[in-house]
Amino acid sequence: MANQPPMQPPPAKAVKVTRRTLTRDAVVASVCGFVVVLMVGASYAAVPFYNWFCRTTGFNGTTQVATSTPSDAPLARTITVSFDSNVAPGLPWKFEPEQNNIDVKIGQVVTVYYTVTNQSARTTTGQASYNVAPLTVGAYFQKINCFCFTEQTMAPGEKREMAVVFYVDPELAKDSENDTLKTITLSYTFFPVRDAAPKPVASGEADQRKGSL
Repeated sequence: MANQPPMQPPPAKAVKVTRRTLTRDAVVASVCGFVVVLMVGASYAAVPFYNWFCRTTGFNGTTQVATSTPSDAPLARTITVSFDSNVAPGLPWKFEPEQNNIDVKIGQVVTVYYTVTNQSARTTTGQASYNVAPLTVGAYFQKINCFCFTEQTMAPGEKREMAVVFYVDPELAKDSENDTLKTITLSYTFFPVRDAAPKPVASGEADQRKGSL
């Protein structure tokens, strides 16, 4: 065989370019990984932040949680509060308000009841979400107590009355955008809770008013 010329090492310039390219690729990969982690973390944080924002501002019709009752007497102005009830698919409950609507004075503390019946032959658990319409009224609709704050576990065939205690904040009367407001709709939707923690269920006596108060 003919003698082959010895292999020459790559030029120093080519080695430097290759190393620079590898370093740049590593930096880009690290930045991309950091962005992915940041986006995943942000998606998990978005839900509790959104819930906090809605509760604080009344955005999207989210009602407020009152810490006390109004200090002054109710105003003469009245508003009709209508009650809406819904059950999401997968939860075998019958859910309805005892009254479709009532007239309340602004600043008046009111207690209303919803009736819930578990129509299945097994114990089921649900939790309610809620909002009010018009959506801009959420900041003025103050709930003192509500069954939506906790999971509700119902025995087979159990029927229960659940209370909502609320008032319309007198600050609403100072908002000129609500001068023509006549009706507020309080809407609830019960959703199934799939992996609820075991808890005792109520006795289900239909003749006693009960709720998560």
